Amino acid sequence: MKPTWREQVFSVMAAIPAGRVTTYGRIAAMADGVTPRMVARALRELPAGHGLPWYRVVTASRKLADHPGAAEQRERLAAEGVVLDGRGRVPVERLWP
Repeated sequence: MKPTWREQVFSVMAAIPAGRVTTYGRIAAMADGVTPRMVARALRELPAGHGLPWYRVVTASRKLADHPGAAEQRERLAAEGVVLDGRGRVPVERLWP
C-alpha cells in the first residue's frame, strides 16, 4: 500500500539531519504528487508531541516562514549551529539535500 502524502512528507522531514535545513519545495519534490503548500499544511497540522524536526523547514528564499512558532524555530536552529545571515536567511551550505 502506498503511503499517504502526509506520511511521505513526515518521512522526508524525519530524515533532515541536525544542523541542516530544507525547503517546503524540496520536501514536495521528494514526495509523490505533493506541492509546497501541502507540505506547509502538513506542518500546521502536526499533532502535539510528534517529535518531528519541523523547525528545519524554511521557505525557498531560505527564510523562516511567518508563523507563530518562528521565534522557537530560530532558537532551535541556533542550538544546532544554524545561524541566519544579516538578511534573515539560512546560509546556502546548510541546505539539505
